Amino acid sequence: MLRDLTAATQKGMGKLDDKVAIITGGAGGIGAAAALRFTDEGAKAMLVDMNEDALREIVSDIGDDKAAYTVADVSDSDQTQAYVDATVKRFGGIDIALMNAGVVGDFAALVDYDMAVFDKVMAVNVRGVWLGLRSAIPEMKKRGGGSIVITSSTAGIRAIRNQPAYVTSKHAVIGIMRAAALENASWNIRVNTVNPSPIDTQMMTAIEEKAGLTDEQRATNPYASNTPMKRYGDPMEVANLMLFLASADSSFCTGGVYMVDGGVSAGRI
Repeated sequence: MLRDLTAATQKGMGKLDDKVAIITGGAGGIGAAAALRFTDEGAKAMLVDMNEDALREIVSDIGDDKAAYTVADVSDSDQTQAYVDATVKRFGGIDIALMNAGVVGDFAALVDYDMAVFDKVMAVNVRGVWLGLRSAIPEMKKRGGGSIVITSSTAGIRAIRNQPAYVTSKHAVIGIMRAAALENASWNIRVNTVNPSPIDTQMMTAIEEKAGLTDEQRATNPYASNTPMKRYGDPMEVANLMLFLASADSSFCTGGVYMVDGGVSAGRI
């Protein structure tokens, strides 16, 4: 077995050769890193986001022979089905679904939180995942199985002050993951979550801005002080874990919550 794996490596075979991946939130830092990582390992990738300019740039960097994009609101049922259909039409099927799109919402106490903002966070972060799974799973069954990776957060296993909608949504997608993992294991469809701590992305910048931090305060990566490793994670560090879960390396892994958090969860579960 080890000899076979070594031979495959020497031949330059990628971990995702002949696989097709959907990546929602594909214009963001983690989504873009995953797109680069997946395509480097042989996958074809459909990137989904609302930011067409960023999508176009990322696909241009990767190459349109390996990647394409669809502009879509993941919280909309018709647009979700459209991006799934576009993936099948362009690349022939779906083997991997990275449900990564998400929004932060506002910073406010639970009793002061705006209802419209709460509903928006839940629509994107939770309904968007459910809709994506509902449309992608039938296509995976046609391929004999697949891997679904859902981006949760350390906020999915603990509370954060003044972010009730985000915390709720990230707990909820762990529940969706577990339900989907049980229901689809017999179809050889694996479902897991990746739970990052603060990662050095535009979302983290937005969180710092919403928290009212000055440029001087933000320069010190203030939220890293709560991380045992005392730094923000890099998007590629998250993408590496996503690659593991998307590939056959994790062939017996389903229903799991996988942390990539610099030790945040070690003393907080």
